[in-house]
Amino acid sequence: MTETAVYAAGGVVWRRVEGKLHVLLIHRTRYRDVTLPKGKVDPGEALAETAVREIFEETGIRVHLGLPVGVSRYRLPSKRTKIVHYWSAQATEGAIRDSAFVPNKEIAALEWVTPKRALGYLSYPVDVEILENFLRFVDDGVLETFPLIVLRHAKALSRDDWDGPDAARPLSPRGRKQADAIVGPLRSFGVRRIVSSDAVRCVATVQPLAKALRRDIRTTPLISQDAWEDGTTDARKVIGKRVRARKPAVICSHGPVLPDLLNELALATGTLRGSYLGSASALEVAAFSVVHLSLTNPGSGIAAIETHLPKP
Repeated sequence: MTETAVYAAGGVVWRRVEGKLHVLLIHRTRYRDVTLPKGKVDPGEALAETAVREIFEETGIRVHLGLPVGVSRYRLPSKRTKIVHYWSAQATEGAIRDSAFVPNKEIAALEWVTPKRALGYLSYPVDVEILENFLRFVDDGVLETFPLIVLRHAKALSRDDWDGPDAARPLSPRGRKQADAIVGPLRSFGVRRIVSSDAVRCVATVQPLAKALRRDIRTTPLISQDAWEDGTTDARKVIGKRVRARKPAVICSHGPVLPDLLNELALATGTLRGSYLGSASALEVAAFSVVHLSLTNPGSGIAAIETHLPKP
């Protein structure tokens, strides 16, 4: 992030009404315009967290993020550039019923409209472009998706500072802070399953998430560093199970194992392999890549991949 830019995030919130796709537009009170829900990043907040928070604050609807659908850039009156990241976000009927939205000094009204109407209704070309990006996924038959998130463990004590077995090496103080910091971003994608290498540093990385979700951690030696060094890893078994389950999940492992995990994700979904897999697997500690797959047909290939870096 550059100091001169203003960062924000939001979403194309969607639902089906009697089988027909509708998207949510907001009518802003002050500007008298029609736009997509979005807002500026709060200090210390990740972009994914911002998108979920702003959608809730502006609409009262709690969502989890789906596919990334684009980034808009435009100049503010202050001459600074505003950069807004958008995701697709399904609004469930339960979340809509639970919304406590009432017109206020910022948002005059919410309106569900068909995409065709929205394209002619939005006030700004940058919003139209984001909606068009979203509709390309719809045209490709990819709307309902689930994420499989590949996470590299947080910063551990160095081998020089640890006398015990490598698998027992704990997180450093910085690593413990990173483990806490990734909870919000991972929850933004609706993670419900947690799979981890049985190494202490991996389990400790996802423990704060497990506590927040009140979920168990499913540990396995099949994606551990020890297994990788011994040539006994089985990323295919771990990935195959997660793809078949079709549930949002995070898989925490080690730097050398990540390329195998991404490669098996491509193979399991019939996706052509390429350099993008290398980029998505070359993660620094506490970084993660979100692989979006079709909920109705995971074998149709990877719909999108996005990589998130740890907070500074």
